Amino acid sequence: MKDVLPESRGLPSTAKTPLPTATPRPPFHLRRILPFLALVLFVRVTVGILLNYPDYFPPNFDSDFLLGRQSYFFGSYQWAFYAHLISGPVTLILGLILISDRFRRRWPKWHRTLGRIQCLFILLVLAPSGLWMAQYVDLGLVPTAGFSVLALLTGLSAAMGWRSAVQSRFVSHRWWMSRCFVLLCSAIVLRLVAGFASLIRYEQEWIYVSSAWTSWLLPLALYELFPWKQSMKG
Repeated sequence: MKDVLPESRGLPSTAKTPLPTATPRPPFHLRRILPFLALVLFVRVTVGILLNYPDYFPPNFDSDFLLGRQSYFFGSYQWAFYAHLISGPVTLILGLILISDRFRRRWPKWHRTLGRIQCLFILLVLAPSGLWMAQYVDLGLVPTAGFSVLALLTGLSAAMGWRSAVQSRFVSHRWWMSRCFVLLCSAIVLRLVAGFASLIRYEQEWIYVSSAWTSWLLPLALYELFPWKQSMKG
């Protein structure tokens, strides 16, 4: 007597049934090391910014950043400058907190509240002030365009992240806000590049010009490409 196959008994065939696929997740495979590295870099940059505050209150036009800006500083530029100076560290601190999965799971209400605050700071203060300051960048159109695009993309990422959260599309929300955090970290990369160039005494004009683009393009490219490579392996 021949064996009766499962299909002949009216049971579903497991060989023909596709396996369920997992819900795609944003690239948080770096979540174990990224918060630590970001925290170290953030502390380093924040301390550097705070140490320079005496040069900004009141403005010292012999300091590195304000050198040569006296002719146009007072007026709209100073308001954009101080707004950017204050909102930058705030949005970075909030980004470090909000990117934590543990914080989101343990305190979801605080995650939503701080997320709204961060988006408001980015959309109403950081991005507009960065865009305005970019128009006064020395060394020509290339760095001006670089910092302008950075400000626009940062604001766009925050807006899309907020919209996705409102629509309960939380995977998309995490993708957009992770991009936003990467763009915020361009301030850290920019200062690291400047510090390294100063350390090796190779302060060439082209380094500053190119860093207006590379400080955010390279981290963003790594962020976008790494998940793609992982998915290709899986």
